Parts: sequence; structure tokens; C-alpha cells
Amino acid sequence: MAKHHLSLQQVGVLCMVALCAPLGDACLARGMKPLPAINLSHPLELLAAVFTPWVALGIALLIGFFASYLTALSWADLTFVLPATAFGNVIIVLISRFWLGETISLERWLGVALITIGVSFVAQGPPRTEHPEKEQHL
Repeated sequence: MAKHHLSLQQVGVLCMVALCAPLGDACLARGMKPLPAINLSHPLELLAAVFTPWVALGIALLIGFFASYLTALSWADLTFVLPATAFGNVIIVLISRFWLGETISLERWLGVALITIGVSFVAQGPPRTEHPEKEQHL
């Protein structure tokens, strides 16, 4: 089986994909905890929440995730890029436990272990599946 190497820039983009989403989600959670429950029938409350510092940072990080995700999809298959987002589950559990102080059950830790194993399988394959027979007809 041939090894497929990613450039340093591609590795950086995948790291951004893996880090920005969980960090953004954690910032959203941190920013929303002290606020009262928001009802979608009161859009001004939702708008006010968007402008709180933690929520705004979370939104900025999620925009960074989306930009890096689109960049990765421009040179890799979805089946290669999506596991990078799945690895974000590992990161979010660690952030939730150690930064947000949430209790993580044994079942969730086992789920994180399974995700990590699955991501390691996908990472060993090529980033893009080549279909030479299709390219000849284009």
C-alpha cells in the first residue's frame, strides 16, 4: 500500500478543522451558561447573546472552522476530511471536562476512544480518491 503524504500546509488546514469547531463550540457553551434560557420567539435576546464576548469568540472560531473545512474539501475527499471533524469530539470532551468542569461518563470516554481508533484508520488512506477512467472523459 502506497503512503500518501500531506504538505505541511494541508496538515495545518486539517488541524484548524479539528481545533476550531470544538474550541468554537466550547466558547459558545461558556458564553451561554450565565445567560437565561433563550426562546426563539424573542430574537432580540438571541441577538444580544451573539454580542457577548465568549459567544462572539465562538462564532469567530466556527467561521475559521468553516473556512478551513472548505479549504480542505478543495483538495481532499469528504470521507477524508470529515474524520478530522470527528476528532474534534475527542477535543471537546477534554475541553468540557477540564475547562467547563463537566462530568464525563465512562461510556463517553469509551466513545472517544472508538472515534480516535476510527480516525486513525481513515488518516492512513489517500486524501483524494482518483478515478482515472472518469478523468479521461472530461
